[in-house]
Amino acid sequence: MIPVSEEPDREELAVERTHFAEDRTIMAMERTFAGWMRTAFAAIGIGLAFHVVFGEFRPPWLARAIATVFILAGAWLAISAERRAGRTFERLHPHQVSEPPRPIFRWLGWAVAAGAVLLVAGLWVLNDGTLPGDR
Repeated sequence: MIPVSEEPDREELAVERTHFAEDRTIMAMERTFAGWMRTAFAAIGIGLAFHVVFGEFRPPWLARAIATVFILAGAWLAISAERRAGRTFERLHPHQVSEPPRPIFRWLGWAVAAGAVLLVAGLWVLNDGTLPGDR
């Protein structure tokens, strides 16, 4: 039997368990952010693939329009992932795990969104890759 004076304080144990739970939640949010970013890249890839495979649709703007929807959905997913991660990280404080690099989450989300918007602009503004004298 453990003497009463040597028993761990129940309140201290509860605080320690809470700290571990916060750390697990932070790590889970990092994994969730990565999952959202993978989904964003998949949507962008689907948009590109659609434009490449079905670029000869009639009317010609239809493949671009459908590709644009997927690519902009990928941009929206990247921004949403950054926003959700930021809100979660503001509420939690790491205890045993290292602090997640919050600016990197913001930079990555916005960089993917900016790249997607540039890609959409390229789809609509640039020509189809043929030189003017080749037609």
